[in-house]
Amino acid sequence: MTKTDSPRPLDHVVLPTGDLALARERLTALGFTVSPQGTHPFGTINCCVYLSDGTFLEPLAVGDKPAADKAIVEGNAFVARDRLFRDAHGDEGFSAVVFGTGDADADHCEFVAAGVSAGSRLDFSRPFVDASGKSDQASFRLAFAAQPNADADAFFFTCERANAPAVDRSALQAHGNGARRVLAVELAAGDVAAAGKLLATVARSKADDVGVPLANASLAIRSEPNALGIRLEAMVFAVDDLAATKALLVERTVAHDLDGQRLVVPAAPGQGATFIFEEQK
Repeated sequence: MTKTDSPRPLDHVVLPTGDLALARERLTALGFTVSPQGTHPFGTINCCVYLSDGTFLEPLAVGDKPAADKAIVEGNAFVARDRLFRDAHGDEGFSAVVFGTGDADADHCEFVAAGVSAGSRLDFSRPFVDASGKSDQASFRLAFAAQPNADADAFFFTCERANAPAVDRSALQAHGNGARRVLAVELAAGDVAAAGKLLATVARSKADDVGVPLANASLAIRSEPNALGIRLEAMVFAVDDLAATKALLVERTVAHDLDGQRLVVPAAPGQGATFIFEEQK
């Protein structure tokens, strides 16, 4: 297949938080299994939610501010964009959508040529520990993109998993709320056409009337005339039994609404996006 025939897959999303322990507590209350803490070599820390489709959520906090400051000075686009987002929107939110790739170098060249590059390429490695305590080294190569002149808003990048640890994630992929995979990422934009063009470029896809299809999910774009740039809003998850998911939320006194056949949990501290659950057998 040529690159235009095959959209990139969703890899993960980044959810900034001011308190990783709070994010863990909130996500656990929502019925997710949360991984042990991961520590980046440039001052940020995470605790991830892995889904059985290979995607994941990355709650992200600053664990070592001096190291993060140093990384920004050295041109680390990931930490710099995270800092800009927090300065503009606060420590809780939904800052980035990440796509899978096999060649971050080529992606960076594409983004530069298209005028949407959001910084230099980034390579890094970090220790990885699974639920049983088995450890390995994970290595990643990133290429960044964003709307021009929107430095403090949402950003996007491709992630090449240069060394994917051969560890068993099955325990981490089993969730009490029944979430199995990501169906969609929902976002708002003041200029839907411009947003669609950017996202289609980054995803190697084509924008249609409702958004941008990916290899394993979709990006749904709604118009909001007063929105500046792109605002990431919600994650849509597939579950086997919506009634069981609702029962879990009721038992744990988690505020939620039923919107047709969708169970909607508004964003809250530690949960930077609205979470929507849909039944899909």
